[in-house]
Amino acid sequence: MSFQWRRASDKASLYLPVLIMGLLALGTWWLVRNAPKPVTSATQKVAQHEADYFLKDFVIKNFEASGRLKNRLAGTTAEHFPDNDTLEIDAPRMLSITPDGRQTKGQSQRALSNGDGSEVQMFGEAVIHREPVAASATRKAAPAMQIESEFLQFWTNDERVSTNKPVVMTRGADRFTGDSMKYTHLDQILEMQGRVKGVIQPGKTQ
Repeated sequence: MSFQWRRASDKASLYLPVLIMGLLALGTWWLVRNAPKPVTSATQKVAQHEADYFLKDFVIKNFEASGRLKNRLAGTTAEHFPDNDTLEIDAPRMLSITPDGRQTKGQSQRALSNGDGSEVQMFGEAVIHREPVAASATRKAAPAMQIESEFLQFWTNDERVSTNKPVVMTRGADRFTGDSMKYTHLDQILEMQGRVKGVIQPGKTQ
């Protein structure tokens, strides 16, 4: 009887390391499964609206591939914000030149421009002035035009101007006022809303 017990004990001792290893593996799996997970921050890092460089008495020019000057933006001081690639400008002075040479100038107390100067928001005594155009073989003559408001948004590439503030538009001897305005020069479309008034001078007789 003792001999049989000894043989059974010997066989059990052969499988004992395997059983221990299995128990260790099971215990490791349980520990990994139930270990506390790393605590993640509930708040994500938000890009801050902070200037990365400053300008003083500056001039920024944009050129086409041909080398033609497309627009120019100048001011007394400016701050660039990388999170939205904008410039906040004090005492801005703007110049935009179309491919056929027509010039549009603008100025205000301060302005907000995108990176390439194609969209400019002008605040405080904003004025946009387009020079008169002389008649030629390819285009008709056009009188000088000026738009004045406390806020003007100007898209230089599309030659569009809009405002949600009271505005005065003068074209030659004609004068229009309204509470808001949208103007597209390429389409020659003027939209005014609110208390709209207009004075149109009679054309010169030949």
